Amino acid sequence: MSAEPFDLNQRLREQWEFHWNHQVRARLHGLTDDEYFWSPVPDAWSLRPRGTSTAPVQVGAGEFTIDYAFPEPDPPPFTTIAWRLSHVIVGVLAARNAAHFGAPAVSYESWEYAGTAATALDQLETHLDLWLTGVRGLSEAELLAPVGDKEPYPELAVADLVLHIHRELIHHLSEVCLLRDLYLHTHPNGATR
Repeated sequence: MSAEPFDLNQRLREQWEFHWNHQVRARLHGLTDDEYFWSPVPDAWSLRPRGTSTAPVQVGAGEFTIDYAFPEPDPPPFTTIAWRLSHVIVGVLAARNAAHFGAPAVSYESWEYAGTAATALDQLETHLDLWLTGVRGLSEAELLAPVGDKEPYPELAVADLVLHIHRELIHHLSEVCLLRDLYLHTHPNGATR
């Protein structure tokens, strides 16, 4: 019996790709703008048209800004699907694509936040594709090398970063799916799935 050789890169990608292809992607399909901006509690952080937020900090380069505070309040405010998707797109994916795979530099301050659910999902798919293409191109030696000063823990291996990003994606996009379920069960006449 001959076993396939262990492929670290493939195993790291499969951690996320399986979850995306078999659980998350279908759950995000059909996300409406009402769901995207829905706040199940008062004073939740979200994306808002420029100049309409009451959060301590509002940043963004386009028509919409993201609510924020520094330092983050304790407990942190509840966040909408719009806020959570923006965090994943900008802070989890786009920033890492810029730091490690040659994508343009980004920040929460310079980002043009999506004013619609469809635009946010397009941004998510674009940055997921960039991330997975970048990871796919890494050799085993590159995956085992220290991540360097582009990350808070420079001594950790690039593979550790990949695992961290995939955990972040699974964590936050599962939250988005749960919020969709909550919306469905509290707005049965407005739900589209």
